[in-house]
Amino acid sequence: MTSQTPEGRTVTRTVQGHEVPIAGTWNLDPTHTSITFEVRHMMISKVRGSIQEASGTIEIGDAFADSRVEVTMETASVETGTPDRDTHLRSPDFFDVATYPHMSFRSTSIETTEDGFRINGELTVKDVTAPVILDAEFNGGIIDPYGNPRVAFSAAGEVDRTDWGLTWNMALETGGVLVGKKAKLIIDTEATLAN
Repeated sequence: MTSQTPEGRTVTRTVQGHEVPIAGTWNLDPTHTSITFEVRHMMISKVRGSIQEASGTIEIGDAFADSRVEVTMETASVETGTPDRDTHLRSPDFFDVATYPHMSFRSTSIETTEDGFRINGELTVKDVTAPVILDAEFNGGIIDPYGNPRVAFSAAGEVDRTDWGLTWNMALETGGVLVGKKAKLIIDTEATLAN
């Protein structure tokens, strides 16, 4: 597959030794976007879940440091594979989806690192905004079979859910708590260049 736009521009460029997308507005492809999380359960195992519905844009600046990311996620789309647990996560104990149907992320700065990029941003959950740092990689760009310039990114970070008032827990008779405070976030996304 080619990596040039119909106008003959390449889909990517090199900035400070890193391959990055060409400047422009890139729309997240919801069908190729995965937002997953991992939390300790009963201190010994891990529960994994995902946010199934998200939309957003990646604004790539002429100067890469001027780039921005904005993402909106539907809280009711949280899934862990267990209906009872999903219902609890959607309740006021956690995301309270009836009152707060969305959560959002917006970057405050993007900087290059030795291995990729660091996205400093703010995550808003239940009207509480707290900082988040994501370590990100650019996975390349192509022209897809339908003629659309397409790029892919992955990112990961760790948050403390209590920073957003998500404090529900239950003590265990053996010591410790039912749900860990720390959550690992893993994001994989493809985005297409806006017309």
